Amino acid sequence: MKKTSLFAAVLFACSTPAFAQSPNDAQIASIVVTANQVDIDAGKLAASKGTDPEVKKFANLMVADHTGVNKQAVALVTKLKVKPEDNDTSKSLKAGGDKNLETLKGLSGAAFDKAYVDHEVAYHQAVLDAVDKTLIPSASNAELKALLVKVRPAFVSHLEHAKHVQSSLK
Repeated sequence: MKKTSLFAAVLFACSTPAFAQSPNDAQIASIVVTANQVDIDAGKLAASKGTDPEVKKFANLMVADHTGVNKQAVALVTKLKVKPEDNDTSKSLKAGGDKNLETLKGLSGAAFDKAYVDHEVAYHQAVLDAVDKTLIPSASNAELKALLVKVRPAFVSHLEHAKHVQSSLK
């Protein structure tokens, strides 16, 4: 599995012509919900299929934290009456997440654990870059921007935690 494939997909999608004018709030909402769901799905698989206790613990944390962020995002867009709008970035994230799940399903044991954690490192870095370079600067609604700023430290923490687990697997 290429751990940089999803990273490249996120960066490409955030720089596609569709976003030459920056994503709007409805598109940002879709990106946020999709990015979190991708990590929830991978985390659920890793929690059940992982073998290393630290990998399983990290996977359960990803499911819990990203489910919480999605609940906040859905509550906010409902309050703002914004319907998340699919876009090239959200579609790319979904496709990359599906591809990652298929790859992970074909692995077991230490190979599964390593592939999952390597992906989590690359994925969290890509999402963090998208949050910093595209999503926060493009959000026009103050509450949406505040939510992105509020959850950003969690993505940083997840990235550092994933790197720690990654180093323990080598």
